Amino acid sequence: MAPQSRKYPMLRRSRAMWGSRRVWQPRLVFWAGAVSIGVISVLFAVLADKAQALFHMMIGDGGDRRFYLPLVVTPLGFVLCAWFAHAFFPGAQGSGIPQAIAARHLRDDDDRSHLLSLRLAAGKIALTVIGLFCGASIGREGPTVQVGASLMLQAARWGGMAQARGLILAGSAAGIAAAFNTPLAGIVFAIEEMGRTYEARTNGLVLTAVILAGLASLGLLGNYTYFGVSKETIAFAADWPLVLGCGVIGGGFGALFSLLALKITRRIRRWHTQQPLARALLVAAVCGLGVAVIGIASGGLTFGTGYAQARGAVEGTPLPWFFFLEKFLAGLLSMVSGIPGGIFAPSLAVGAGIGSSLGLLFGASAGAAALLGMAGYFAGVVQAPMTAFVIILEMTGNHDNVIALMLASMLGYGTARMISHEPLYHALSRVFIAEAIRRRRAETVPEPGQG
Repeated sequence: MAPQSRKYPMLRRSRAMWGSRRVWQPRLVFWAGAVSIGVISVLFAVLADKAQALFHMMIGDGGDRRFYLPLVVTPLGFVLCAWFAHAFFPGAQGSGIPQAIAARHLRDDDDRSHLLSLRLAAGKIALTVIGLFCGASIGREGPTVQVGASLMLQAARWGGMAQARGLILAGSAAGIAAAFNTPLAGIVFAIEEMGRTYEARTNGLVLTAVILAGLASLGLLGNYTYFGVSKETIAFAADWPLVLGCGVIGGGFGALFSLLALKITRRIRRWHTQQPLARALLVAAVCGLGVAVIGIASGGLTFGTGYAQARGAVEGTPLPWFFFLEKFLAGLLSMVSGIPGGIFAPSLAVGAGIGSSLGLLFGASAGAAALLGMAGYFAGVVQAPMTAFVIILEMTGNHDNVIALMLASMLGYGTARMISHEPLYHALSRVFIAEAIRRRRAETVPEPGQG
């Protein structure tokens, strides 16, 4: 009897295809890239936590003169980060999410490499950690998106894969999933925030990247919820005024943050044109001094990501009523300073502060109010309501409050749209796209006398 492969030539071709290096190499490189995102995200988180701990150890608890060290350390740290970002890692400034969005819209690989590369990923991690060591009110989650997108784009180059836009999307989703241990939020973030023109054919890439990065993270840290497990349940009969208040007021403050951040960064950018480096360092120093003053005035509560304060509020410990205003200002100054660092964690801390204050006003549970405040404010800042409520659900491990969090997120989003029509990350991404276009035009314009 003839061999089975002779009877079924399609089977023979299939075996040859699956045994081909040309087929397996891109897959292996892609899988390795996704796993590396999970591993590096965990290492980034550990370094960020140690940097914050060292900063608080350095300044003490307010009982001696060390508590005033931030007046020197924080401005100098901001200047150092701004200088490194300007001189050695241009494109690493700010959150990192706008860079990933911009790279998806660029068609040329050289243009993308100015925003996403292994060199930029290393610089982003190092400078974010330095910023946290100096007391900056920044987070690591936005930078993890740029790092994840950079790793996946490099994997595309090594593996000879042509789907650059889909791979950037997959790397960004994997970064969010690994940073928060929130796989669903990573997928929703990819669809809602990163890919406003989402393509169904990228489903497999995004899901595979999120799963592999998540497995790597779970292997190193185990299964955990970012803010612990919340057991608070929101009762609509008694808490509906709180839901409305957190959604509308939180969304209003979120839109205000977005509006101020865009207006201030645009003015600073225009002011930088004459002396870019000197003025960038001056802005960083002034912003760093402002962050230090606010931090000292708040008793040290506003330094760093705000994770401890947000987690305490979620677990039922009310925050001082003025905390959200101080953290709002510290986060705004850190963002417009031009140093690398994200706004995810600080935004959640501001939202928890708003919710905590409204909870005291309405006589409601501090934990439930903090959850609603985070949903309303975060949706207002990024104008991505699905990401807001999904990420908070996964970070607290409580699915009893789905409808309340959805409502607070939608109210926050609706309020923000009436105040600020430009989603923050997408407005900032256009700056990087414009820079790429200017750079491309400058390269194609011939020198005088050359034609």
